Amino acid sequence: MVVLMEGNAMQIDRLRGKELDDLFEGIMKLENLDDCYHFFDDLCTTNELVSLKQRFQVAKRIKEGQTYQKVQDETGASSATVSRVKRCLDYGSDGYHRIIDRME
Repeated sequence: MVVLMEGNAMQIDRLRGKELDDLFEGIMKLENLDDCYHFFDDLCTTNELVSLKQRFQVAKRIKEGQTYQKVQDETGASSATVSRVKRCLDYGSDGYHRIIDRME
């Protein structure tokens, strides 16, 4: 099922299709952390997982109100990564906000 956003298009829209739907539907079938560890270990390289984990931690810390410098120091993220995540938080598709808010 494809749900289109009203207003601004998402950057991921150009990738929409059966193959990406399959991936996301597979991810939604993960039942626990152990499933996640096994699936993402097979799916991603170590560097890809480090990048994903880092971006998510950056987003959480920015939402908490931490300064860019503190976020960089605590996560090891570059200023470019921190800026990109901040742009997503401010102008993105609300993906970070949705997940972080649900985790609180």
